[in-house]
Amino acid sequence: MGRLMALLAALIAAALLAWANERPPAPKPASAPAAEFSAERAMADVAVIAREPHPMGTPANHRVRDYLLARMTALGLSPQVRRGDALNHRMVGGDLMAAGGSVENIVGVLPGRDRSLPAVALMAHYDSVPGSPGAADDASGVAAALEIVRAIRAQGEPVRDVMLVITDGEESGLLGARAFFQRDPLAKRVGLVLNMESRGMSGRVQMFQTSANNGELIDLLRRSAERPASSSLSVSVYKRMPNGTDLTESNAAGVAGLNYAFVGRQFDYHSPTATPANLDRGTLQDLGAQVLSTGRAAAFAPTLPAQAPDAVYSHLFGDVLVAYPAAVGWLVLAAALALAALGVARARRIEAFPWLDVARGGGATLSAVLGAAALLHFARRATGAEFGFMEQRVLLAQVTRWETAVALIGLGFLLWSACELARGRRKIAIAPLAAGIASSLFGGFDAVGLGLGVAAAALIVVSYGRPVSRPGAWTGVLAVSFVAAIAAQALAPATAYAFAWPLLLAGVGAAGTAMGASRGAAAYVLLALLAAVGLAWIAGLAHLLFLSLDMPELLAAPLWLAAILVWPLAQTEEGAPPARLVGPVALAVGLLVLVAVRLDPPWSARHPEATQVFYHLDQDAGRGWRVAFARTPWVDRTLTADGGTIAQRDHWLFRDRHAAAQAPAAPLGRADVTLARQPDGGLRLTVTPPPGARQLRLRLKPSTPVRLVQAGQVPTAVDLPPGRWARLNWEGAPQGVVLVLRPAGPGALDVRYSADIPGWPASLAPLGPRPETEMVFDTSDSAIVTGTRRLAW
Repeated sequence: MGRLMALLAALIAAALLAWANERPPAPKPASAPAAEFSAERAMADVAVIAREPHPMGTPANHRVRDYLLARMTALGLSPQVRRGDALNHRMVGGDLMAAGGSVENIVGVLPGRDRSLPAVALMAHYDSVPGSPGAADDASGVAAALEIVRAIRAQGEPVRDVMLVITDGEESGLLGARAFFQRDPLAKRVGLVLNMESRGMSGRVQMFQTSANNGELIDLLRRSAERPASSSLSVSVYKRMPNGTDLTESNAAGVAGLNYAFVGRQFDYHSPTATPANLDRGTLQDLGAQVLSTGRAAAFAPTLPAQAPDAVYSHLFGDVLVAYPAAVGWLVLAAALALAALGVARARRIEAFPWLDVARGGGATLSAVLGAAALLHFARRATGAEFGFMEQRVLLAQVTRWETAVALIGLGFLLWSACELARGRRKIAIAPLAAGIASSLFGGFDAVGLGLGVAAAALIVVSYGRPVSRPGAWTGVLAVSFVAAIAAQALAPATAYAFAWPLLLAGVGAAGTAMGASRGAAAYVLLALLAAVGLAWIAGLAHLLFLSLDMPELLAAPLWLAAILVWPLAQTEEGAPPARLVGPVALAVGLLVLVAVRLDPPWSARHPEATQVFYHLDQDAGRGWRVAFARTPWVDRTLTADGGTIAQRDHWLFRDRHAAAQAPAAPLGRADVTLARQPDGGLRLTVTPPPGARQLRLRLKPSTPVRLVQAGQVPTAVDLPPGRWARLNWEGAPQGVVLVLRPAGPGALDVRYSADIPGWPASLAPLGPRPETEMVFDTSDSAIVTGTRRLAW
């Protein structure tokens, strides 16, 4: 019973410690000292910036621009609007994907004592996506930047300039940052960028991205940051993801930088519910305090961090951030291995467990990890939610309930696996195998789920079958974990600490308790304390992983880390009934919560369902349509308001089939598309959208090789392969866009265009009010005009 009580105490203590560590700080009032960051002071700016949606190029964005000019002038920053065109492009599967437009960046400078020194830049973007006020993304970053520079100014004259770079067009393709770092002379003066972003409305702020060769940058963070939340693991993972922020552009320009963001309550991300009232003020305090502490240290330092080999690092608790060179990771592993070896030697002096127990313990570890992955994969499919930004909103609306189900299912199977190893029962293989098979009941045949379930069941059959001693089993758990840690240290040293640090704690426990063979209060207390601290830290990694990726099966990785510490407490005595029920009960409760996630609709006035309705005018056909993707009773009434009948429809503009009902052709004007030969043999393609259009989207397919050499005012050199559609979105320019093309010879160009016109056409039956459990989303409730042209030369 003592071991069971130690296990429960460790789990409860770990949960409380993790909860406390993941809580943002309390917001400081407007009366806080002048040199400190105050979330309440910053909220005054958030309230003005996020009064309404303000996408790039709109009158609402111009209002925000003018407000920021006034605020920065009052702070003595002498702001300038830096206007220009920008183009960002990438190749996806051999097809060009490009975004461009006319941006208006705002740059101001707090002068330092030595104006010749490289400046510290505080960067955030002031545009929002359509349909969202953007209180978090990125009014919080802009407001934090204003409050940070005010606090630095209150402390005294900094050693170097502090530059505010408030970019435009981030949501349209990082356009403002691209224009600044590629074409603005002021960018040459920047030596360090601190960028502020958001993908949620609450939670701890993570420093999740750095520039290359970050050794000295991380040392600055370690010495200066207030309650830093960052790790080389998250930086390494983000580096391999396709996402981009404004720091992507400064990194490409070779400027040192750190990137900060928060990801809690992602339901509000890019949503109408991203209002100042829903923004967590504690999170805003966390953002400002972290960036102020590091930004102030850099602003008053005689030198900025130079390039140095990437550091291995992670925050622990409070202000503690541990960082060291990658080679030191081998010493950490050596220390952990020595302690574990001592534990094994002590255990074998007490009772010489069979070496086969070690192999069975290693196999049980891998089967627990694969089995947990199979169950979590099944759970995600069983929710009924499809994958994608819009599709997963049903889970984001009930994220706490969903995370609870995931945690109980994963942890429950891990604890159950440890208990059953003591008994040698193979019946536990039924759980992952059933989950793997059942995954195909939701959305069709699922090879991944079936593969995970079969692999876990096969490992259980091989590893179980006879009772295994606790010291032998825990030795096996540590053995396979050391193999994984050594591989990580050799191949990806920035990630190896995730295994090495729990192994070091486990080594202390193994040496102190003879691999769990020692009994008595002292041994239980030591194992419980080590498990509580380690599990709390691992829970932070798991929580961030859960929020960042919609792939719960990946949480099997932190469960592996948890197994390193919890196994000697979780593996009960053979036949101990109360203790062996902990895992199955947790798993059963998790499955019950999963049923609630599936069957209990989460939509409410606070978390409304997103509904999108558009008016589409096909100018080639001369016909209008009301279009929607998700169907609700309100959507159906709206589609048929002009007397049309709902049917499924395809159109080149939309990726998927969609519901549509015919409507009258509204008088929205036509796009003007012309192609003219230039004296140098190039082609000048001019596309002017209909009046009132906010965004112009082009698809171009040449019949012969063509090179795009200029878009707007931006010189470029991008090849358009013949016979393939290249895509270009252009914003912030109501006059349209001019593209200069250089063809390889005679040919033709197929042009498809679409123009987004905000607002519902007045000539149509108006949209009725939505129920309080539904909300407009993105560019919904607006008009889209499409057409095609074929131009030859």
